[in-house]
Amino acid sequence: MEHKNIKAWLYLLPALLFLGVFMVYPLIDVFIYSFEESYNFASQTYTGTGSYNYSYVLRDPYFLQALKNTFLLVVITVPVSTGLALLISVGLSSIKPLRQLYQTVFFLPYVTNTLAVGLVFMILFKRTPYTDGFVNLMLSWFGAGPIDFIDGSYAAKMFVMCLYTIWIVMPFKILILTSALASVNQTYYNAARVDGTPAIRVFFRITLPMISPTLVYLVITGFIGAFKAYSDEVALFGTDLNAAGMNTIVGYVYDMLYGNSGGYPSYASAAAILLFAIVLTITCINLLVSRKHVHYIS
Repeated sequence: MEHKNIKAWLYLLPALLFLGVFMVYPLIDVFIYSFEESYNFASQTYTGTGSYNYSYVLRDPYFLQALKNTFLLVVITVPVSTGLALLISVGLSSIKPLRQLYQTVFFLPYVTNTLAVGLVFMILFKRTPYTDGFVNLMLSWFGAGPIDFIDGSYAAKMFVMCLYTIWIVMPFKILILTSALASVNQTYYNAARVDGTPAIRVFFRITLPMISPTLVYLVITGFIGAFKAYSDEVALFGTDLNAAGMNTIVGYVYDMLYGNSGGYPSYASAAAILLFAIVLTITCINLLVSRKHVHYIS
């Protein structure tokens, strides 16, 4: 038995080394940087240690704006995209002919470059001196608009950002949920059909409990992905997200390192650790809540 344990650890050794070098060590390094005040990359020096970097970041209006944007993005896009993906997946599962074709069509946005999709969205929503954009054209058919979605009000820009994020993440969720629905044991459905159980009751009593582990996985990964959002916003609003008022926490970290506010690795490290703490806390809460509502098939 001991020989087998040693062999198992040897198999795990490459993965453990990879995780240690590229994940654990950088996390520890960033944690140390976050307490080193006025750290200088060139000279590898700092003026002192303490919690000033955290207090500065938490008072920085740009960080607070990025925090607000990120939380709104998470709260809106994760439940909406998961719910829509579930409805579409259930619809696809009930369609026998051309099911694979529909799955391919819904999955196409996921394999398309996010920046390219962002540029398309910008063209659809952006007003120019020559045109109000295709979306405003459609709004004019109903006597509404025009609305400046890209350079206008905060609510309009947040609407576009959330819509774009939902569009990007939904294909992956549809693919996963469609696979989960296909794996549900048909015996349960046959028994419900014999008993004459209404379809809505079958959905809530059989389908949802059977795919609940998959839903929890998508919700948790959705939260993590939404908290890491950055490139999508650049595609829509350009590189100066602070000026547009649409920066995210990851964008704030990047700006502190390389952007217009670049050259402040200590502040960037503090912001990164705060993001890590937020994501870890929400993930733990989701895992604790899921224990009471997730049905695992033994």
